[in-house]
Amino acid sequence: MKKILLSILLCAVSQIGKAQNVIPTLKNNTELHYVCKLHGQTRTLSLIADLANDGVTFKLETRGVKSSIVTTKEGLKNGNALSYNQGEFSPVLNLKPNETFFMISQSAYQDLVKNKKFVYNNTTYDLVANDSQTDVFLDGKLVEAFHIKAQIDETEMWIVKNPEFPLTCKLMKNPLGINWTLVKVVDKN
Repeated sequence: MKKILLSILLCAVSQIGKAQNVIPTLKNNTELHYVCKLHGQTRTLSLIADLANDGVTFKLETRGVKSSIVTTKEGLKNGNALSYNQGEFSPVLNLKPNETFFMISQSAYQDLVKNKKFVYNNTTYDLVANDSQTDVFLDGKLVEAFHIKAQIDETEMWIVKNPEFPLTCKLMKNPLGINWTLVKVVDKN
């Protein structure tokens, strides 16, 4: 009887631990709020997802700049380059077929899962062992994410464990001076 009660208690504790984690997902009108560090300045950034045509369009808004940045179906599936465009050049920006915005492609995600590394922007990123000091949290809940680091510099990214829409929930030590952290997700559906 003691073994049964102990087993039930362990299962309950395990489920409570899992309930404390979160995997942000995208739906139409999901709003992502980021805090961005751009060349020493801090900006808030709002991205609203539009999932039409099997690609992803983010309606971007920051400091009076409004733009729609379109990741094509091909980019979402097989992209190999992250776009750092800030939306100031066009009200609608269609990324190149190999580019993604605020996420990696599904094929890069699969490479990360299978090989513990992937190549993006001609840079190889390796999976980093879990470290509770570098975890990312949303509303007090741990974001289930892969922590990766570039082989050639100090760039680090955290990629949400979502094979359909592998968002970057945190980017830091980017030599381009553009870093961000996801701070809030609002599902407006």
